[in-house]
Amino acid sequence: MTEDVLTSSEGAAGFLSLNRPKALHALTLEMCHEMSAALGEWANDDAVKAVIIDHSEGRGFCAGGDIAFLRNSAINDGGVSGRKFFHDEYQLNHQLFTYGKPVVAFMDGITMGGGVGISQPAQFRVATEHTRLAMPETGIGLFPDVGGGWYLSRLGGRLGQFLALTGARLDGAECLWAGLATHYLPSETLGEAKERIAHGHEPGGVLASLAVTPPPARIEGNASAIVRHFASDRFEDILASLESDDSEWAAKELATLRTKSPQTCKVALRQLATSATLVDFAENMTMEYRIASRVLTRPDFAEGVRAVITDKTNDPQWDPPTPEGVTDDLLDAIFAPLPKGEEWVPLELK
Repeated sequence: MTEDVLTSSEGAAGFLSLNRPKALHALTLEMCHEMSAALGEWANDDAVKAVIIDHSEGRGFCAGGDIAFLRNSAINDGGVSGRKFFHDEYQLNHQLFTYGKPVVAFMDGITMGGGVGISQPAQFRVATEHTRLAMPETGIGLFPDVGGGWYLSRLGGRLGQFLALTGARLDGAECLWAGLATHYLPSETLGEAKERIAHGHEPGGVLASLAVTPPPARIEGNASAIVRHFASDRFEDILASLESDDSEWAAKELATLRTKSPQTCKVALRQLATSATLVDFAENMTMEYRIASRVLTRPDFAEGVRAVITDKTNDPQWDPPTPEGVTDDLLDAIFAPLPKGEEWVPLELK
């Protein structure tokens, strides 16, 4: 057992409290295993009526996965340990999505990547004035995984495609407007909310009684522009649409997209288009694991992490360097089924 996630049961609630403040509570493989084990125990414990996911101190709820570990795997072991991380993290995502008891995620801080993966499956997703949610994977050559294909493709108004490509950060009010949060609470009331749930009160009623009207959602003002410019599932069409618009907003978003991995952008658009046709979350995770298994060891991931996170030079040299260089054949290879025995499987089938 590590101290990186604190598991406890208090009254009628099981608590999963992320506890890596210096890393903004980014997930390690051990944390995923401990959370899965606790969820498995509580599933059969009649005393636990609901599960609460929160974090200890600091401004992060969960800033993602262990990116340094994944890059090290890509460089040093051919992606073997990295694929194990993705496989088991995705099992946790699926376990939460299919969990038989209410799960309440308190997204009171930075919620990115893996943090989205453990909060979006929750029946109740609480945003606050501290919430900053994003899927920033196009900037590091990965892709919006941990169920991102499922959640983003179902937002409507092409908002999911916009978030996947640009990595835009949403505040708490924007999360509520977009449907990524179910309730907006002032952070000072979270302790009371957790206490009431632990005392056995129904989570939805507790959150509704403490919820407040958030500030206006800034992104709502750009909704029509997002629908218009991000309408296509072809990355080149989106770039051309933004280029044809002389507004300041279009210029800003175009400049943002020019910094992103063309491979990741094209993968994300196909991922969301495919996920929208799926009827089962496990199918989505099978698809995302196929993608993860391959993009982990392709050039863009190690290079993106180097430029953005390790060296902080923000000068990634993408390969292929242009959208046109990311061919349908390359995408087909990234999305292709894995060999027998290597596909992702849900936890309960192991």
